[in-house]
Amino acid sequence: MEIRPILSALLRNKTGAILVALQVALSLAILANALHIVSERRGAAARPSGVADEQAVFSVSVRNLTAGGPEQQLATQKREAEVIRAVPGVLAAANVNQIPLSQSGWNNSVAVDRKQVNETAPSSFYFSPDSIVKTWGLKLVEGRDFLPSEYMDIDANTNVTPRHVIVTKALADKMWPGAPASGKTMYFGTGEDAIEVRVVGVVERLQTQSAQVSERGEFSSIAPMRMYGNYPGALYTVRADSGQRERVIRDVEAALRKASPTPVILESTTLEQHRKDRYRADMALSWMLVTVSVLLLLITASGIVGMASLWVTQRRKQIGVRRALGARKADILRYFVMENFMITSTGVFGGLLLGVALNQLLVSKLEMARLPLGYLVAGGVVFWLLGVIAVYGPAWRAASTSPALATRSA
Repeated sequence: MEIRPILSALLRNKTGAILVALQVALSLAILANALHIVSERRGAAARPSGVADEQAVFSVSVRNLTAGGPEQQLATQKREAEVIRAVPGVLAAANVNQIPLSQSGWNNSVAVDRKQVNETAPSSFYFSPDSIVKTWGLKLVEGRDFLPSEYMDIDANTNVTPRHVIVTKALADKMWPGAPASGKTMYFGTGEDAIEVRVVGVVERLQTQSAQVSERGEFSSIAPMRMYGNYPGALYTVRADSGQRERVIRDVEAALRKASPTPVILESTTLEQHRKDRYRADMALSWMLVTVSVLLLLITASGIVGMASLWVTQRRKQIGVRRALGARKADILRYFVMENFMITSTGVFGGLLLGVALNQLLVSKLEMARLPLGYLVAGGVVFWLLGVIAVYGPAWRAASTSPALATRSA
């Protein structure tokens, strides 16, 4: 089939062709980036937290209405931890300052050298007087867990600081790329007031309380310490027997109320619920973008069908003449399919450029990942197929019209 007659026809009616190509280009750019965002958000929501069995883990916040002084608070925390561990079905329990994915907690900056002007990385700061490596089932990939002698009880009103730390692999790779982290010295903060600590171990993964989508979502450090004296309560994380979590939650709350000589306020939350709360907005955004993508495809398809129907109606006499001169149905059909393929191709190539430009804007403004080429290629194929399928119906009806009827109705 010759392309020149098709190009001539398009140049004579270029407004409609330009509008369709522009619609395809905009739709492809938006669709590719929208699906990339959906994939990224859903992938982030499914990331492992580092906790071995999330479905078995929950936390319980205990607030004592009459907490007393620092020493009494310390004694209360130790007693509450023992009460929790004594509940049937509790496999492990630890006093902690924060929970992964909980969206609230402690952060600090870490540096390789105290003389640095800027931090090496931000870090989520976990601490516990118990082994949260064992309680959460964190996987050690280098070094060891804390020794009993390294755990410290620190009064918040003093300047005592921890001396040892465990970091995540992501944080270790950021601070010492390609080198072992165990035995290294790092600093909380920079300058003369920076706190020096020694890395004794590296865990494969432990998400931060904010669970950022970027690599920072796994920049975590763990210190072997308990802090008391500044808050009339405590937070505990508990790992229950498989399938017994809900029953254990009820029993732990009942045991704490019974053992406390003063009124307490308890709030239990599962790690599973923390994950749902953290990613609720991301999942809502994903569904919204999926809906927008489907609507874009429908609108684009309807635009192509509408424009193709208009072109066919305007050319009924031409179609009739060509049929009378011996053109087959397949020739008429091929003509319109090729014409629409050329228009769609122009839109697809424009969409590739717009998609890359839109992604560059998102990367610079929202710190998103770069758009993989596969999304644009897949989107281009979808719109090519959409262009062919959408024009097929009107083109087939036009090709099926008898020459006499086409020329008379014109």
